[in-house]
Amino acid sequence: MKIPFLDLVAQGQPLKDDILAMVGDAIDGAGFIGGPNVTGFEADFAAFCETRHCVGVASGTDALRFALQAAGVKAGDEVITVAHTFIATTEAISQVGAKPVFVDIRPDTWNIDFDQIEARITPQTSAIVPVHLYGQPADMDPILEIAEKHSLVVIEDACQAHGARYKGRRAGSIGDIGCFSFYPGKNLGAYGEAGAATTNNSDLAQYMAKIRDHGQKKKYYHDIEGYNGRLDAIQAGVLGIKLKHLQDWNMARRSHGARYRDMLSCLPEVTLPTEAPEMESVYHLFVILVDQRDALQSFLSDKGVATGLHYPQPLHLQEAYRDLGYQQGDFPVTESVAQRLLSLPMYPELMPEQIQYVADCIKQFYNR
Repeated sequence: MKIPFLDLVAQGQPLKDDILAMVGDAIDGAGFIGGPNVTGFEADFAAFCETRHCVGVASGTDALRFALQAAGVKAGDEVITVAHTFIATTEAISQVGAKPVFVDIRPDTWNIDFDQIEARITPQTSAIVPVHLYGQPADMDPILEIAEKHSLVVIEDACQAHGARYKGRRAGSIGDIGCFSFYPGKNLGAYGEAGAATTNNSDLAQYMAKIRDHGQKKKYYHDIEGYNGRLDAIQAGVLGIKLKHLQDWNMARRSHGARYRDMLSCLPEVTLPTEAPEMESVYHLFVILVDQRDALQSFLSDKGVATGLHYPQPLHLQEAYRDLGYQQGDFPVTESVAQRLLSLPMYPELMPEQIQYVADCIKQFYNR
């Protein structure tokens, strides 16, 4: 049996007619930048995230960078985050002139260890960026308490957590600003690059809307220098169509996650992802920790099962961040997880027999 890691074709086929009709309307009306597709999606996604505002932008990286700028993070500041994430999290910090400061992750949820945050706060610290990794929110209440105590901004990196909930609250509605990527493989994915920032703060929303469009509120009148970071109308149209299905897709992912758990819980060599109490993960990825990771990945490939590694090299050990001075051993939980993680196929259209086959192959490997 051949099982892809991700199957965007299966998701796209039922939506093809609606999407082609939307593209045809855009062509007929020459509406490619701004317009009702963008404003409509922004309103709908804000409602979905249970926030007052959504600002559509060109990518998740733009969402993070614009959020940091809007929140006042500037050159010379320090921003606390994790090394167990995609580099876009820290690229955005560096691109506003600030310095990423890493803390370790928790051994159960693999999200930021809030107990380690205060020790890393200095007079230069201006923000905390918790990452809702793999679709599960970080434990936000302790983070918000620390932020309030030290007058810090909290920017949620929710780029993998569209629709996730923390104690009843949607990801992206908890901190000062929430940032989302709509890269095609996300739970809500565009047909190209796209992103958004959500907030309940009107001033922050207005500032982000301005800097995404060359710093202008009115055409050719520029209050500040900004960026060309707009969400285009066709991508917004795709997202608007797909958003109607997101809740059902997330429910399917949660069902698949439960099925994986049931089938793999008997293997002592496999550590399953922990869904913390009062959390509702949307399983952007289903990541397990395993012994003999590389051998298992090769075995699964031979059996037709595609897998992924998210992320095998922590950021504090990347060449790009050599100048930060971190060394092997600085973040032992992060480093241990990176050596053992393996991402299994996860998408709404997975069939029960496919999950059964993946689980049977893993059992076969360890029972040899």
